[in-house]
Amino acid sequence: MDLVNLGAQLNAGTIWPEAVLVVTILVILVGDLIQGRSSSSWTPYAAMAGGLGATAALVLQWSMVNPVGFLGAFNADDLSIVFRGIIALSAVVTVPMAIRYVEQSGTSLAEFLVILLTATLGGMFLSGASELVMIFVALETLSISSYLLTGYMKRDPRSNEAALKYLLIGAASSAIFLYGSSLLYGLSGGETRLEAIATSIVGDGTQAPIGLVVALVFVIAGIAFKIAAVPFHQWTPDVYEGSPTPVVAFLSVGSKTAGFALAIRLLVTAFPLVSEQWHFVFTALAILSMVLGNVVALAQTSMKRLLAYSSIGQAGFLMIGLVVDTDAGYASMLYYLLVYLFMNLGGFTCVILFSLRTGTDQISEYGGLYQKDPLLTLGLSVCLLSLGGIPPMAGFFGKIYIFWAGWQAGAYGLVLVGLVTSVISIYYYIRVIKMMVVKEPQEMSDAVKNYPAIRWDLPGLRPMQVSLILAVVATSLAGILSNPLFTIANNAVIQTPMLQSHGAQVAVSPIADTAQN
Repeated sequence: MDLVNLGAQLNAGTIWPEAVLVVTILVILVGDLIQGRSSSSWTPYAAMAGGLGATAALVLQWSMVNPVGFLGAFNADDLSIVFRGIIALSAVVTVPMAIRYVEQSGTSLAEFLVILLTATLGGMFLSGASELVMIFVALETLSISSYLLTGYMKRDPRSNEAALKYLLIGAASSAIFLYGSSLLYGLSGGETRLEAIATSIVGDGTQAPIGLVVALVFVIAGIAFKIAAVPFHQWTPDVYEGSPTPVVAFLSVGSKTAGFALAIRLLVTAFPLVSEQWHFVFTALAILSMVLGNVVALAQTSMKRLLAYSSIGQAGFLMIGLVVDTDAGYASMLYYLLVYLFMNLGGFTCVILFSLRTGTDQISEYGGLYQKDPLLTLGLSVCLLSLGGIPPMAGFFGKIYIFWAGWQAGAYGLVLVGLVTSVISIYYYIRVIKMMVVKEPQEMSDAVKNYPAIRWDLPGLRPMQVSLILAVVATSLAGILSNPLFTIANNAVIQTPMLQSHGAQVAVSPIADTAQN
């Protein structure tokens, strides 16, 4: 059988975006082997081009006639396209902020980019995987690459400690998830495709077997680790504080997005008999994540740890969309992830810039920064206000959509907890902005007093400046012009057969109706 016929039978066109990334990885790897450290002049731009090329290929796949490939193992439906696009764009935005950071540490930039793109590849496959073996292989590709990125600064003890903690807890979560998957395999009589598993278990005509509930518990534990939901969040603060900041930026968006994509596909498809149970569990996880993440963030003195607990709280807000299990809920979750990409990565870009210029990430050292670096102050203020949900920033509309979807679905308790914890989060975001803007010249921190002259012509800083400006503009405009983004998210949900056959009720809010119009 020739390759053309084989490709046609497998419907290999479903993974064109991933193929673009694989080619990019090989080009960077071979180029680095030939040129050595001098390849750093072009490899970051090749990585960004590969990520943008994968995103363009995803756009061309929209509303694909036959999205199922590899004999049902991979599904390139519109839902997976949006998730894969967010992951690819998070890698594209991470590259500019990593150039100066990695080169200043004395480690190889090309190797960093290869591992980053491999993690992106794993996340993209995980977003469309609909078969147990592919799910686990994609999950491990993402996880192992993440461990390597976390410990990439080999000379930094904090990076080594963070990588070891991440590896040990991550290995345990992978084992737990694998055990849950093996139970699914056994209960279904040897099926690995998610749809076949559900059909086999439902076809028995009996009540949900106890083994299915046990499998659900183990699978949810693995997913909760990936999205950093309480009580599976223990790794997050230490890994965020000790890891290279560009790695943290990618994990906060790319890894979390892949985790939510896995949660939707696995829970909706394979666990129809225990939908009430997983709704209950995720309701508890959402409440715990919102409360603990936002309350503990109040006491943080490190900017990276503050953003770590902030990301735990944000995962709680996103879980509301999953719990309500309606078209509006899933669409609001997708929209929030789209805008979270820009506002969170923009905030991390500012943290990296400040760290490169001062060597610290302590919140107290940001005092009086507006007098020395207005652009960085503006960028961080806009991103933090958006994360807090202050209008007219993108984060405000993201939370409005999610809360309204929850209210329409009757999840009043979840929405009220979300509203209260959002108000709490505004306090610690505003505290950082107040530190930068309100301080008088005589109250300026020591780090800001010794702030170096701002030079964007140094190697690697110009791409970071462009990245910061684009993130600030996108965070501002995504709120004011939220209609197109919400329409994309809503169409992705409506055009995905998996969600419609699941029986998700269309509960689009008046705000969402306005967005569609």
